[in-house]
Amino acid sequence: MHFYTYPLTFTTESGEQIKGLEIAYHTWGNLNEAKDNVIWICHALTANSDAADWWPGMVGPGLCFDTDRYFVICANVLGSCYGTTGPLSINPDTGKQWLHTFPEITIRDVVRVNDLLREYLGIRHIHMVTGGSIGGFQSMEWAIIKPELFSHIVLIACSAKASPWVIAFNESQRLALMADCSFAEGYRKRSNDDYHAKETDGSEGLKAARSMALISYRASEAYNHTQSETTDEKLTDYRASSYQQYQGEKLVKRFNAYSYYILTRFIDSHNIYRGRSSIHELLGAIKARTLVVGITTDILYPVSEQKHLASIFPNASYKEIYSDFGHDGFLIETDQLTELIP
Repeated sequence: MHFYTYPLTFTTESGEQIKGLEIAYHTWGNLNEAKDNVIWICHALTANSDAADWWPGMVGPGLCFDTDRYFVICANVLGSCYGTTGPLSINPDTGKQWLHTFPEITIRDVVRVNDLLREYLGIRHIHMVTGGSIGGFQSMEWAIIKPELFSHIVLIACSAKASPWVIAFNESQRLALMADCSFAEGYRKRSNDDYHAKETDGSEGLKAARSMALISYRASEAYNHTQSETTDEKLTDYRASSYQQYQGEKLVKRFNAYSYYILTRFIDSHNIYRGRSSIHELLGAIKARTLVVGITTDILYPVSEQKHLASIFPNASYKEIYSDFGHDGFLIETDQLTELIP
């Protein structure tokens, strides 16, 4: 993992300021002399900059994102807990953790942070920008802001804006977090000089939030196949129940409730139309070839939303993959994706 500390003050879209912004990132392969053999991967909600770890079968020598040919890079998103400045970081102005005082951030803020890192690395052109879910949000926003920067754009299981359906899921998860007294206490104690968050603050709420999220990520086919019972005689201790509990506990061990709260809010902010009366003119400036990929069983971002993206992005084509795993299929169906991605 590498780190870059931005030497100036970063101002968010909402006008709040972050000093000492630190960006964590991973790279694979070698940057060529022209600095244009770049594949930039944007990650989803609780992932990190180690794309080779969470997207196995996609990043590496001879794989879809071939590290023998390309310089592959992935940066951890602003507000996360994997190295880039987030709620558990120290606010230089107060000497305390940001916690719930962390600035309101948007997808556009995350993209601007990515672009600061790109400038620092001296990257002049990006062969391909890609990501699934929230990674797709970042990819399309970046293409709109810097249309001359990319040759290829690959948008997977995402949408032009967060739908009311997506926002409702996110709000339900935040309600679960706030129902956890240890998380809500952070609001009351945030002005206390002696208060510092523990990684476990809000852990029970985070478990419940993760359980809700998984239902939106997976299709019924996945649960009915992988969590089915071998007997019809059970009254308790169902496999599906154990699975939800296990996944909640697993997330608590590697994430924190403060970042989860912040990041679900920036999902809600995603809307390429916001504040842009000339969106079609902006999209028209994109010269990159765009591939939009939908997952037939995705209930969180249905294929109708990817078809809409393909209809508004110039030079765009639409393709579908099938997965028993719904939205999570973009992480799992690597063979199908490899066949589609140029």
